[in-house]
Amino acid sequence: MTAEAVRRAPGLLRGAGTGGVAGLAGGLVLGAAMRSLGMLPAVAVLAGSGSLGVGFALHMAISVLVGAGFGLLAVRQRIRSSELVFWGLAYGVFWWFLGTLTLLPLLTGVQMTWSLESAQAALPSLLGHLYYGAVTAVGFALLHPDGRFAVRDHLRPKPLLRGLIAAGIVAGVLVLAFGVGAGARLGWLPAVAVCMGVGYPLVFTGRPEGTGPALVRGTAYGFLWWIVVESTLLPLVEDGALAWSQPAVAEATARLPAYLLAGAGIAAVFGWLGSLARGLFVDDVRLLHHGIGTRGLRAVGYGALAGLAGGVVFGFLWGSVDVLPTVARLVGARGAVAGWVVHLVIAQIIGVSYALFFRGRSYDLVSGVGWGLSYGFFWWVLGALTLLPVLLGQPPRWSAVAIAAAFASLVGHLAYGAALGTVYAWLEHRENPWWVARSDIEAVRATARREQILGSAPALWTLTVLIALAVPVMVA
Repeated sequence: MTAEAVRRAPGLLRGAGTGGVAGLAGGLVLGAAMRSLGMLPAVAVLAGSGSLGVGFALHMAISVLVGAGFGLLAVRQRIRSSELVFWGLAYGVFWWFLGTLTLLPLLTGVQMTWSLESAQAALPSLLGHLYYGAVTAVGFALLHPDGRFAVRDHLRPKPLLRGLIAAGIVAGVLVLAFGVGAGARLGWLPAVAVCMGVGYPLVFTGRPEGTGPALVRGTAYGFLWWIVVESTLLPLVEDGALAWSQPAVAEATARLPAYLLAGAGIAAVFGWLGSLARGLFVDDVRLLHHGIGTRGLRAVGYGALAGLAGGVVFGFLWGSVDVLPTVARLVGARGAVAGWVVHLVIAQIIGVSYALFFRGRSYDLVSGVGWGLSYGFFWWVLGALTLLPVLLGQPPRWSAVAIAAAFASLVGHLAYGAALGTVYAWLEHRENPWWVARSDIEAVRATARREQILGSAPALWTLTVLIALAVPVMVA
């Protein structure tokens, strides 16, 4: 064993122990849900029994071991307490794939299919594993004695006020633009948005963040609120039972786009309000940005070029399902050729926005792909499901049937985002590698960006892809 390994061993053991205790808390939440849904006997089969007690005991033992694994993961990363929730969610989904869909069938002698039907049958377990991951992450952040969790940073009044204002603005825009308050049960959204706005700085504090990462973070934040409100709290209040079956989740999916947009909007507006406050009240001009500059103009050009590359990839996918004529109708034209032109122009505009929002956020091609995929998913929700039908004089395509029909568009948007992020990262690194420090200030910025990559960013990318993969499971 090397000296470095010896030095790290106590920290790893402490992380595993703390993770095990946190996993115990997550296991209690998941175990309660499994008992309510009658899932514990399936776990007891691992011990050759059908008893609820045996199933619960075995489940709790597994939860502690899985929680210890999360502790080992978290303690080796430079993760702030506010970032752990996304790692926990991604970790929960990972164990749903590995445990429920893979190991459990293998160990119980059931044929493992990895089919859409088996995934839909295990959808209640997916929601339960998401809760397990989130509770385990929060428990680890509270229990791990490393000084990263500071309650006072989450309870400052100014960020709470900013969150409340951001929620009011976003809820108002959604109601006015898309009439989300008129639909069944979407009348809850303005009140839920207020809770989301207050909760955002409570979870993530009020630290400055770029618009691009904020949009991605907010989208995942909205997904978490959708699970808590639409699939858990409202069914419990109305019917006294969890609505985690595939038909119930498919029905609730009609409200998912509204939650995703609300989360993304709150995160973005929250950041903009912070930037406005700093611009108005900060006296140290060194903390402020001074215009777009030559580098910024070059980045805009790179964004347009990367958007064009992504648009070509996306265009061939859309052409195969005959959607381009619909795109042409946005400008009153007809035909696939006009659709191609309109589509490529839109792709370049989105590429420019990507350059403005994610400039200097890609440390390597992997991070470029991660941010690009996440941004592509966001634009599937905002563009294909929302703006495209609205601009064509139709209501947003937020029903389960419409979301299922838009799966080809989801694949296209993910492909577009991956190509956009890859090409932009390559162009940015080739011409101007931002991690090469040219001054003390840029060295600090480069360090902060590396910290972001080593923080929640990989979990956000992974979680976004997993949400996209879960869409056909929920609505098909």
